[in-house]
Amino acid sequence: MIQLHRLNKKAFFLNHRQIEIMEANPHTVITLANENKYIVEESISDIIALIRDYERQIVADPGSGIHSRTLSP
Repeated sequence: MIQLHRLNKKAFFLNHRQIEIMEANPHTVITLANENKYIVEESISDIIALIRDYERQIVADPGSGIHSRTLSP
């Protein structure tokens, strides 16, 4: 799971494997396979970086489970 932030700055964890669509208009809107939508602070490129880092972490340490790296501005 990756940690993201709602527009009110509250953090939450999202199962990135359920993401179906990401759009920027101007905030990032994530639509999951079940059609739930989330509007988040992170850009699409930041989310992609979080997903890549998480997947690398899983390969390196399969028991880790949660990725909460903070992106630098």
